[in-house]
Amino acid sequence: MHRLKPLFALALALCACLMLVEPCAAQQGPPEQPDMTLDAAARKEVIENLVKSLNEGYIFPETAAKMEQAVRARLARGEYDQLASAKAFAEKLTADVQEVSRDKHLRVRYSSRPIPERPAQRREPTAEEQEQYRRDIARANYGFQKVERLPGNIGYVDFRNFSDHEAGAETVAAAFNFLANTDAIIFDLRRNGGGNPAMVALICSYLFGAEPVHLNSLHWREGKGERVEEFWTRKEVAGRRYAKDVYVLTSNRTFSGAEEFSYNLKNLKRATLVGETTGGGANPGGVVRLAKHFGAFVPRGRAVSPVTKTNWEGTGVEPDVKVPADQALVTAQLMALKKAVEKATDEDLKRALQREMDMLQKEISQTPAKK
Repeated sequence: MHRLKPLFALALALCACLMLVEPCAAQQGPPEQPDMTLDAAARKEVIENLVKSLNEGYIFPETAAKMEQAVRARLARGEYDQLASAKAFAEKLTADVQEVSRDKHLRVRYSSRPIPERPAQRREPTAEEQEQYRRDIARANYGFQKVERLPGNIGYVDFRNFSDHEAGAETVAAAFNFLANTDAIIFDLRRNGGGNPAMVALICSYLFGAEPVHLNSLHWREGKGERVEEFWTRKEVAGRRYAKDVYVLTSNRTFSGAEEFSYNLKNLKRATLVGETTGGGANPGGVVRLAKHFGAFVPRGRAVSPVTKTNWEGTGVEPDVKVPADQALVTAQLMALKKAVEKATDEDLKRALQREMDMLQKEISQTPAKK
């Protein structure tokens, strides 16, 4: 068994209780769960531990101090006194800290299931926790919802989560091997909430040559300084590399690691982005336990692109071709088919491709416009 990276190791048990798939998918909410009643002591415990966690770990210490000031001011004004609902209290705290930080990753979560305590000295997950984690990500097929060949020889990947790069490596290779002979690939990230940056780098590796390409750097808060972690494409991959056209579908739900994938490929001019501006979360981190039924996702890092020297935090990633999310797939298909028609030398193939384009155009014309 390989060792899980520290941030994932610390978050495993908490993520399970908080119904989070993994740390970087913090934007996605947990399923509906029964509420519970809080008293003043319970609210105070959550607030004190939240403030402590922010001051100790949030990537921007000055912003953490401002969040503490804002929350304590609200506490003094009695804004939390009438919040007996655990769900409402978590939502209120989230809104209050986000009002200061503007950080969409930063969230307080309520869990109806008790969150186990983890002794400070035991920073690694138990064997049982590791095994449960592996079962969960395997059952989710490491994020691959669908891999298929669309009419006109266009590859399509419905990808929901950037999972563990080691456990999912075989599945990644299989997907690229299956799509190796297509004329273009469409990556559908419209419902992808993020994930492991190492998995982002692994998939990107298949889209470049053997010479390593610097994709992204994560600057982690460490004490009073920062630790920089660089992510590069690999010299070697297990499957077949892909050198043809790539399209990435985005929506306002595309978040975190999925935004990094989109941002990397756009800045390196390796893909055409089609759809909507993404969610705007570029600060990764991990889940911390605040109380028996509360946890928080605390961003402890920030992404820095080697191309732009900045990231997509608060702004999102702008697509190259802006269309409503529900029209992104057919739009990308038409773009890919148009290129295929231009390259085709066989007249029968050209006619077949044109027929497919005509059907897609008809589909677009018959789609009601959203108000």
